[in-house]
Amino acid sequence: MDPTAPQPAARPASEGSEPSDEEERAFFEPDGWDERYSGEQQVWSGHANAQLVAEASRLAPGTALDLGCGEGGDVVWLARHGWRVTGADFSAKGLARAARHAEQAGVADRVDWWQVDARSFAADGRSYDLVTTHFLHPPNGGMSDVVRRISHAVAPGGHLLVVGHAPTPELADRISPGRRSAMFFAEELLPALTDDFEALVVEQRPRTMTRDGETLQVSDAVLLARRTPASPA
Repeated sequence: MDPTAPQPAARPASEGSEPSDEEERAFFEPDGWDERYSGEQQVWSGHANAQLVAEASRLAPGTALDLGCGEGGDVVWLARHGWRVTGADFSAKGLARAARHAEQAGVADRVDWWQVDARSFAADGRSYDLVTTHFLHPPNGGMSDVVRRISHAVAPGGHLLVVGHAPTPELADRISPGRRSAMFFAEELLPALTDDFEALVVEQRPRTMTRDGETLQVSDAVLLARRTPASPA
């Protein structure tokens, strides 16, 4: 995903109009994203998101889950920096693109793929040293439930990194109410964490974004939390 461009929850309605009910539904569903990824044009830049680089660079490489991986920019970055990565997304065509990009980057042997919808995510015994998701925006304020679900996949001593668009006026005033309701502030996610997590970063980080030739000052909501290490036997 392109760290300098609006991510899914911030994509404008066509021609500046309010999206139709069908357009709004497709925006949050796998078939809508499969259609978007069906074209020849690359949707995202392939660069890693800025907050992933800022935070994961400080961690010792281990296993990682990138939920909502899109075309795999963050997956490739993590794999290049020594992580064993599972890229997860609800779009089969997005995952196919991501797999091609990992192959082209020479890191396919360090990556696995998982088609899963974040809204019904279940760890089912899987655990990772880092669980990360960037600009995943389920509708109707559903990100707290997603955080609750994916936190169960964080191994003891591991980290959870959640980054999204904060609903600041510079961005929120330009999109439909439905898409605006999918944005969040970092502190709104804290109640989704269990007591065995320590919040390390809970803040909105300003960032310059260029959209349709216009430079905007926006804010990334950033939550970084660490799960308590397992007690010695």
